[in-house]
Amino acid sequence: MKKIIFILLCSWFTICAAGAQCAAKNEAIQAGELLTYDLKFNWKFIWKDAGVARMDMQAVTYQGKPCFRTNLVAATNGMVDFFFKMRDTLTCYVSDRLEPLYFRKGAEEGDRYTVDEVWFSYKDDKCIANQRRMRRGRDTVRARDESEGCMFDMLSILMQARSFDVDDYTVGQKIIFPMATGTKIEDQTLIYRGKKVFKAEGGVKYRCLVFSLVEYKKGKEKEVITFYITDDKNHLPVRLDLYLNFGSAKAFLKEIKGNRHPLTSIVEKK
Repeated sequence: MKKIIFILLCSWFTICAAGAQCAAKNEAIQAGELLTYDLKFNWKFIWKDAGVARMDMQAVTYQGKPCFRTNLVAATNGMVDFFFKMRDTLTCYVSDRLEPLYFRKGAEEGDRYTVDEVWFSYKDDKCIANQRRMRRGRDTVRARDESEGCMFDMLSILMQARSFDVDDYTVGQKIIFPMATGTKIEDQTLIYRGKKVFKAEGGVKYRCLVFSLVEYKKGKEKEVITFYITDDKNHLPVRLDLYLNFGSAKAFLKEIKGNRHPLTSIVEKK
């Protein structure tokens, strides 16, 4: 289930800028936005309700400067808790130019509790990421990385990417971006699959951009998630299909509040 969190975040994508020019013009988000998702799990060929996830956007200050703060909270329900309990809270601060500033993830997953933190700074045309991981019953792990290109965390990547124009993408194009995990920087790979109309619960049909997150093991490409993003200026994920080692899961956008732009990707309402 923890991959659901990662995918909700990777569902907004980007091609990273060079020279640590990490600022971007905000074209999609605004304070007051609230997204709610239903999580479902395939249990013996039957789809079961697994939990909920909520993400909100707020205008605040960080170190005396205006910025955005986003929170993502996800929790499994009682049925799933019996097999694997998940209580994750993620918080991210970005500047008003969408530059990553600070990230924290507190994750209770099964019998483990982990806190990942990342502090971003910028000096001499470089992006610096100081990372720390604290895990119950284990030593604290610290890491420091510098790059002439941008580095992101799970939430700041989506904050920037939602403002990017994807009209120039071609089917099969790969998008690679570096992400701070709490202990190191890892390159993530997304593949653009094209456009498709998706019928959501309630009978609403959306025109979507379809992407896949893939892993490479022993030279072989393995699809981990397929996700559907609204083909409008909001770039909101409306459906996520996850292929897990122990089964499959889905996340469906249930409710949208405070979106900045009209949902012009809706092609039919019931």
